[in-house]
Amino acid sequence: MKEVPKYKVIFEGPESGEFALVIPVINEGDRISSLLRKIKDLKLSNLDVLIIDGGSTDHSLDHVKELGVNTLIVKIGEGKLGAQLRCAYDFCLQRKYRGVITIDGNDKDDPEAIPRFIEKLNKGYDFVQASRFIAGGHEINTPFSRKLAIKFIHAPLLSLSSGFQWTDTTQGFRGYSRRLLESKELDIFRDVFRNYELLFFLSHAAPKHGFKCIELPTKRIYPQGKVPTKISRISGNFSVLKTLIKVVFGEYDKK
Repeated sequence: MKEVPKYKVIFEGPESGEFALVIPVINEGDRISSLLRKIKDLKLSNLDVLIIDGGSTDHSLDHVKELGVNTLIVKIGEGKLGAQLRCAYDFCLQRKYRGVITIDGNDKDDPEAIPRFIEKLNKGYDFVQASRFIAGGHEINTPFSRKLAIKFIHAPLLSLSSGFQWTDTTQGFRGYSRRLLESKELDIFRDVFRNYELLFFLSHAAPKHGFKCIELPTKRIYPQGKVPTKISRISGNFSVLKTLIKVVFGEYDKK
C-alpha cells in the first residue's frame, strides 16, 4: 500500500512533457530563482518543472510560476527530504510521465546536464546518477571533509552492498525511469523513507534488483564561504552515517 505524506497543490499547469524535473526546496532564498533561470534558458520542451516545497517561509517561491515552473506542491505531512520526494513521485506517477529527474534547489548543480539525463532514460536506463568524480565531471569548492566522506565511506559502502561501482552517492541530481518508481520490489512509497533513507536505498537496491544504472559526469559548484546545506555539522552528519549503515546492512530492504 502506498504511504504518501499529505501534500497540497498550490498551482498546476498542463502535462506537456514526457519527463518531469522535480526540485525539492525549503527556504532556498535567491538560489532557487537562479537555478530556475538556468533551466528556463535551456528551453527544454519535453520537460515539466515541478517544485516540491518542504514548508518554506522565506517567500522564495512567490514568483516561480513566471520562471517556468509547471507545478508547485507543498508537503503538509510529516517527514523531511524523503517525504518530499514521495509526494513528488506520487504526483508524477499520476501524471503518466515516462521518467523523473531530480535536482537540488540550492543551485549547486549545473542543469545543463539535464538533456543528457533524458537521453539516458530514453535509451532504457532506469537510474542515472550525477557524478562530479568521473571523467568529464567537475567539482569546485567541495568541502574537504565531505569529499573524504563520499570517496572513502559513502560510495565504497554502497558500491559493495549494491554490486555497482558508484562514485558520487550523496547527490540528489538523478534520473529515474517510471519502471523503477513503480517497482513493487523496491516499494519506494513506504513511510520509512522520511529523510535521506530513500536516496541511499535506491543506490543500494536498484542494481541488486536488475535495474539498469549508470553514472553521468556533471558539474557541482559549492559557493565560497558558508555552504548551503540542510545537514548540521555534527548531529546531521552522524545521522546521515547512521542511515547509510542501516541501508547497506539491508534494514530498508523489502521483507
